[in-house]
Amino acid sequence: MGHDRYPRNMSSFFSKLRGQAQKAVDQHGDKIAKGLDRAASEADKRTKGKYSDKIAKGRVKAQEQLAKMDDGNDGRGPGAAGGPGGPTGPAGPTGPPRR
Repeated sequence: MGHDRYPRNMSSFFSKLRGQAQKAVDQHGDKIAKGLDRAASEADKRTKGKYSDKIAKGRVKAQEQLAKMDDGNDGRGPGAAGGPGGPTGPAGPTGPPRR
């Protein structure tokens, strides 16, 4: 069975999906980066700082991937979508002090 369970055109589907994601990042990378910052901040707030380090690491990883996808076709230059060195900087959120 193995490969028969999936449509033959699955790789073309994912290729098309990646292209659409690439286009969205090129056009709206700055908004996506701001959304990541907001989500991380809200998660940190709701967990009362208990998982600040994990949230910060996840945010940095997500922004690194976002920066990899941003090829600079939007006039901001490659990686400007909020990854390391982007608008949010390499340090990430500091969040509230841990208790």
